[in-house]
Amino acid sequence: MSAEARLRELGLSLPPPARPAGNYVEAAPAGNLLFLAGHGPRHADGSLFTGRVGEDLTVEQGYEAARAAALGLLSTMKAELGDLDRVIRIVKVLGMVQCTPEFGQHPAVINGASDLLVAVFGKAGRHARSAVGMTSLPFGIAVEVELVAEVAPSPV
Repeated sequence: MSAEARLRELGLSLPPPARPAGNYVEAAPAGNLLFLAGHGPRHADGSLFTGRVGEDLTVEQGYEAARAAALGLLSTMKAELGDLDRVIRIVKVLGMVQCTPEFGQHPAVINGASDLLVAVFGKAGRHARSAVGMTSLPFGIAVEVELVAEVAPSPV
């Protein structure tokens, strides 16, 4: 089953691709790897998930924010590649959680992104990962997620 068919099966649609908030690109291909910039989480209406996990947001709300960030990553990948089925595998994910100093459930929050990637890509969605806490993130977003994917060459 294709990645986009899995998204439909999950009842999900991709948001519009993100635009850079500074002097950088959202996606940088290098050989057979695609490096994606950090993506923040957006609600369906385009507004940002903001707040500090462990203070303003629960772990479950953080999980949903990470899932939303992963949807944004998928949108950027589709815009860059033309087809999500060019993704051979997700190699690495870095998830950053805006949280209180005593918060320690970063992996549970970033599972929102990891679980979605596995749901969409199956075994190819399993990846190496880091989940870390931050005292602040741009625009007050709850999480920021970036990834590296191995991709098939563009069809000629």
